[in-house]
Amino acid sequence: MEYYWLNRKNNGNLIIFFCGWSFDHKPFEYLDCGKNDVVIFYDYKDYDLPAEVIKGYSSYNLVAWSMGVYIAYLLKPKLPEFQKKIAINGTPFPVDDEFGIPHRTFDLTLKYVDSGLRGKFQQNLFKSPADYERLTLSPVVRSIENRAEELIALNNFIKNVNNNYSKFYDCAIISDTDKIIPTRNQVRFWEKYNTPIVMLNSGHFPFYEFRSWNEIINKCS
Repeated sequence: MEYYWLNRKNNGNLIIFFCGWSFDHKPFEYLDCGKNDVVIFYDYKDYDLPAEVIKGYSSYNLVAWSMGVYIAYLLKPKLPEFQKKIAINGTPFPVDDEFGIPHRTFDLTLKYVDSGLRGKFQQNLFKSPADYERLTLSPVVRSIENRAEELIALNNFIKNVNNNYSKFYDCAIISDTDKIIPTRNQVRFWEKYNTPIVMLNSGHFPFYEFRSWNEIINKCS
C-alpha cells in the first residue's frame, strides 16, 4: 500500500481517503483541502497500513471510494475514531452479483486489464465524455503494469478473505449512472444496512461534482 499527502500543514483535522483501484493522487490534486490535512492511500498490492502516518490529529474524517470502501472496512481495527465515515460508489463486498461488481464483469476486467486501462475502462468511469477528457489532463501517473498487478493482488485477496459486515459507514454517496459497480447493487446493499444514501447525477468517478473535500464531507449531514 502506498500513500501520498495531498495536504500536510499540521491542521487539527485529517481526512483519510482510500482511493479506488488503479488510481493515485494525481486526479485529486484540484480539490481544495481547506483547513484539513489530507492523505490518500492507494495501490492495494498489500494491506500493511502505516498507522504512524495518521497519528497525532484531534479529529478525523474518512472518505472511501470504490475498492477503497472495501479496503478501509477491512482495516478498521487500525483506523482512528471518525467524525464521519463516507462510502462513495462502493460497498464492502466489491465482487458480488448482488452487492458489488458482478463476478462475470470482474473476471472480464481482470482478463483484459491492460487494454481496459488504455481505453474502455477509463471511459466507463464517467457519465459524460467531457469528464473523461478532464481526467486526461491530470491522469494517473502509475504505469499500466503496476495497476494490473494491483488488480491481480486484489482478486487473490478477495477470494481468500471472509468478510462479514457490521455497520461501519455513516453515509453512502451513489452515482445514478455507475458503469463499474451497478447503481442498483450499491443501493441494495446500503438499504439492507439502513445506511443513509445521497444520490448524485454522475458516473463511477464523481469527484468533478465537487470543488473541495469539505463539500464531500458536508454532502452527508
